[in-house]
Amino acid sequence: MATKPNILLVYTGGTIGMIKDYQTNALKAFDFSQILTKIPELKQLNCKISTISFEEPIDSSNMNTSYYIQIAEIIANNYKTYDGFVVLTGSDTMAYVSSTISFMFENLQKPVIFTGSQLPIGDLRTDAKENLITSIEIACARKNDEPILKEVGLYFEYKLYRANRTTKINAEQFEAFTSMNYPPLVESGVHLSFNEHLLFKHPDHKEDLIFRKNLIDDVAILKLFPGITKKVVEATLNIPDLKGLILETYGAGNAPTEKWFIDLLENAIKKGLRIVNVTQCAGGSVILGLYETSTDLKKIGIINGKDITTETAIAKMMYLLGEDLSELEFKHYFETSLRGEIS
Repeated sequence: MATKPNILLVYTGGTIGMIKDYQTNALKAFDFSQILTKIPELKQLNCKISTISFEEPIDSSNMNTSYYIQIAEIIANNYKTYDGFVVLTGSDTMAYVSSTISFMFENLQKPVIFTGSQLPIGDLRTDAKENLITSIEIACARKNDEPILKEVGLYFEYKLYRANRTTKINAEQFEAFTSMNYPPLVESGVHLSFNEHLLFKHPDHKEDLIFRKNLIDDVAILKLFPGITKKVVEATLNIPDLKGLILETYGAGNAPTEKWFIDLLENAIKKGLRIVNVTQCAGGSVILGLYETSTDLKKIGIINGKDITTETAIAKMMYLLGEDLSELEFKHYFETSLRGEIS
């Protein structure tokens, strides 16, 4: 008889972990060690659930790289003890956090699922229970005594997406996230339906988990807009110690062709700044050189972000900058899919 999977629930903060004090109407953090008494349905799942909570719950707006490392360390330190991990964070920055975690673990052979909710766990119409129960159920799912999912996912409102493909699109609907360039990995209806052909495939040889926690956060995002001035571009490129820039361009990677603009970018690249071109569009891909307005960018050596999301581009940038790569190696690895983040 197969043993029950051990699942570790990691609570970092966010709406999902809040309950209402009905005397004051204020929201307060929930004690996750009491999870089975608050959500008795969890007892029906065929698994053992343990919990770890941040001492001080972190609002998603206050998330930063030190918290990413804290989350990843909890997973790394408990990796051999547990069969799967469900991480609860605030939804506002969940796409950023979960994308970064996907790069911090190489050779991941177990599920790490991020979830949260739009309404607190104690609310009458909360989405928290469904998101939590189904996330744990997916983390438990096994085939041939191995986890079906061996990557970092993000579950919200009946769909599990590859985390590094997601974007938060709605602050009010329960369907808060989407993944424009990659279909859901799992869909939850009457049955849990795994799209197994879409899951991240690891090489057959089993290698040990590699945990990389050297994240460089000297990065910035510059979103282009019609009428952007030389002063704005110059000021961004001259940020002290800046090492990486995500340039959000139009459509399929298009940008102004004005000489001052191209010269500024070219000089910054020559000085060692890594610049990646991503599209402002929610879906689709950068195709450098498709239009005349992106041929100059291609010539000066801008890195092609292809169909990566901005959230994942910043995560991958922080990760690769910490790996001490040459200019050519950096470009090669950024343009190569490492965790299924680009098509």
